[in-house]
Amino acid sequence: MPRYIDVQAPEQGIQLITLQRPEALNALCTELLAELAEALRAAEHDELARVVIITGDRKAFAAGADISEMAERDLVGILNDPRVAHWQGIAAFSKPLIAAVNGYALGGGCELMMCADIVIAGTDARFGQPEINLGIIPGAGGTQRLLRAVGKPLAMQMVLTGETITARHALQAGLVSEVTLPELTVERAMQVARNIAVKAPLAVRLAKEALLKAADTDLASGLRFERHAFTLLAGTADRDEGIRAFQEKRQARFQGR
Repeated sequence: MPRYIDVQAPEQGIQLITLQRPEALNALCTELLAELAEALRAAEHDELARVVIITGDRKAFAAGADISEMAERDLVGILNDPRVAHWQGIAAFSKPLIAAVNGYALGGGCELMMCADIVIAGTDARFGQPEINLGIIPGAGGTQRLLRAVGKPLAMQMVLTGETITARHALQAGLVSEVTLPELTVERAMQVARNIAVKAPLAVRLAKEALLKAADTDLASGLRFERHAFTLLAGTADRDEGIRAFQEKRQARFQGR
């Protein structure tokens, strides 16, 4: 059984994963990251899990890495850090991933949030990459994903000063999808997830992959991938069902085939 996360069974295509290390504000120790990566690997192969939501508690989504663990690792320890593989597994999750964020999302917590595809933030959420205050830099994608999300000036200010930003600022900068009351954050994430879960799973998967390509490749290559994915979907039963349902003015019943 997981020690630091709670994994609920999928309901209506949605699986909720809650980080549960409140005594450390959900700091991302190695074991927590391992449990999270394993839960996402299981969800990857579970047809009942069409969308996954990750959340923390009202005080913190995740307040950063586990500093006590970090202090024990020298250069060789960092080179051989098992967390790298866990982060890679989390980032490689192919199904829609939603982060419901309240409280602190700092350091590794902000990096975890940026691995999500959609971010619903409570008005009390705070975002930042304060690693510079420890004489280090973000090491799990913070410099790369943050700049792509908010642009160079704000990313530079956040990383070089270690300052945090509010949920409203994060929304304006494009770091989060929307902001809601803290007590409604998970509920709103569920609403968004339900809207996605009823869509054709193969189309959702390829749409996510195509959108991610836009950040990682040139326009011409991205357009080629998009057209290739569009063409592949022409051979699916869900595409035929979607068109028939539209013509017959009824709700489509997608099966992931």
